[in-house]
Amino acid sequence: MSTVNSTSSTNDLIKALNGTNGSSASKPKSAQDMQDNFLTMLTTQLQNQDPLNPMDNAQMTSQLAQISMLEGIQGLNTTLTSLLASYNTSQALQAAGAIGSNVLVEGSRLALASGQAQGGVILGSAATSVVVTIKDGTGKTVQTQELGKQPAGTVAFQWDGKDANGAQVADGNYTFSVEASASGTKVSATPIQLGTVSAVVRNGTSFVLELTTGETVAFDDVLQFM
Repeated sequence: MSTVNSTSSTNDLIKALNGTNGSSASKPKSAQDMQDNFLTMLTTQLQNQDPLNPMDNAQMTSQLAQISMLEGIQGLNTTLTSLLASYNTSQALQAAGAIGSNVLVEGSRLALASGQAQGGVILGSAATSVVVTIKDGTGKTVQTQELGKQPAGTVAFQWDGKDANGAQVADGNYTFSVEASASGTKVSATPIQLGTVSAVVRNGTSFVLELTTGETVAFDDVLQFM
């Protein structure tokens, strides 16, 4: 019966499994490749080992652990890919259902239609004074509203489309800014605008909502669907 040296043959086995045993060996590309190579080499070594000098179990155990780890990583990648695909599909369906809906997003655009417009502001803390300044496309101030004392959180306001002199202005897109304070101390004020979703557009692996104003907003940036 022919025998082989246990240590050298085990090292050869490890090298072969890792694709380093000679120029003709190719590196396994998957856990299944490694497993097939391992079983083939293990069978050969068991048939030719020296009974008085058996192969090193520690090295065999190490190789098995490598195979198990690679299988686990590949399985995790497959699971994550599947979850991402499911998430994208769910997001697409949800986004499609948003067409025609009104949404609240961060922004300072004020769309006047039929003499009516709505806007809002998120206050970081309670304020004793909240002032909204509305401007036209040229940057000229059209109207100023004093909202008075307001609590922290979202505060809504309406505009009837009239300027400071009480004259009705034309429908269209306007902008607004907000200044808030509490006993003379500035309060954080983030303007929010009301928009209507007209379309859903794919942007890479995600979707964005296109508003009737022509603006686009990320699905995750919507503060509220109305």
